Amino acid sequence: MATVDVRTVAGKVVRKRELPDAWFGATVNGPLMHQVVTASAAARRAGTHATKTRGEVSGGGKKPWRQKGTGRARQGSIRSPQWTGGGVVHGPVPRDHSVRVNKKMRAASLRSALTDAAQSGKLAVVEDLTFDAPRTKDAIALLSALELQGHVLMILPEPHRETELSFRNLGNVQIDYPNNLGTYELLYADSVLFTMSALDRLTGETSEPVAPSKPARAKPAAARAEKKAEDREQAETQDDAGKSEAPAEAESDEEGDDE
Repeated sequence: MATVDVRTVAGKVVRKRELPDAWFGATVNGPLMHQVVTASAAARRAGTHATKTRGEVSGGGKKPWRQKGTGRARQGSIRSPQWTGGGVVHGPVPRDHSVRVNKKMRAASLRSALTDAAQSGKLAVVEDLTFDAPRTKDAIALLSALELQGHVLMILPEPHRETELSFRNLGNVQIDYPNNLGTYELLYADSVLFTMSALDRLTGETSEPVAPSKPARAKPAAARAEKKAEDREQAETQDDAGKSEAPAEAESDEEGDDE
């Protein structure tokens, strides 16, 4: 199982964190990542490109000159494709460029990209990353302390206004979240910075002790059934006691009559 150093915002290593093989120990599949990245780029295309055919261009309804006797090549319309300002043959039309990639392929590609990031040494983990107020100077100091250079992909557990504003003026920093992480972003980045909380959210693990859960309360229906059973047992006990007292009273009455 691979490990990574966990650092403070000052760059000091405080401990090591094990990376689960399910996410960071997969086989690096280059062709699969290429297919997913290509499909992702194709899905971002607007597909609004369009040209006009000779039937859609305005004008050209009249034959420019007669068919014979001019010595020139015969022409039927000034909007034919060979004319300047004419229609376009086999030009692009609005369409959808997206390519279908199933969920298993996307998941395998993401695991492959994460494994590549861990093996290439561009993965970094910071213990905690919060800014009390937006300050770009502190953001630059953080990147310098962690020795992160080039294009940095920073992964936060959830949106945080002060942190995002601190890095907004830095063109080489991109902020993303675990549930929105993609293969292209991981491959394009020179450094990938996770917070501990973001890494926990991605892998489904926890790096903090979990508080003991409170005992579950009994459901109202179950509680009522238990109460009925207790009442029934109590009533049966009282009936048995009453039956045992009845013969004793009868015997005392008979003794009184004899006297």
